[in-house]
Amino acid sequence: MTKTNAQRMLDAAGIKYETIEYDVDESDLSGVHAAQVSGIDPDLMFKTLVGKNERGEFLVFCIPVAEELDLKKCAAAAKCKSVALIPVKELLPATGYIRGGCSPVGMKKRFPTFFDDTSELFDEIYVSAGMRGHQMKVATSELLRYLDAVSADLLARH
Repeated sequence: MTKTNAQRMLDAAGIKYETIEYDVDESDLSGVHAAQVSGIDPDLMFKTLVGKNERGEFLVFCIPVAEELDLKKCAAAAKCKSVALIPVKELLPATGYIRGGCSPVGMKKRFPTFFDDTSELFDEIYVSAGMRGHQMKVATSELLRYLDAVSADLLARH
């Protein structure tokens, strides 16, 4: 397999990762489905969501695939007034990634990145390798340090 931009960037930074590949079901691009077909605990697999603040600045949020984002908590973590998720059609031009294959590593530009604090419960977590059907298992502390990511409570609680 050709390496993705995300994998090349981790290689260049000397960060070890393990790639997990799985068959993609175009009718179900959910992270929960990805976790099920790849045999990964959904608490360990983090989806990457992209939003904008009130000034139009892009922000990246990574949360467990089975969870929902709380936009008020995102705004508080990012120290801004409000956050809204971007429409899917803006994802590729902004990040270089498509829905279902968006990685927090290797976007076109480096955006402020926030991981839900549950990531700190695990030595290693999974994030997209930048392509549908490909996940990377990476040491949590190394990934967050590499991305200069902030850990915060980002989850909606029902």
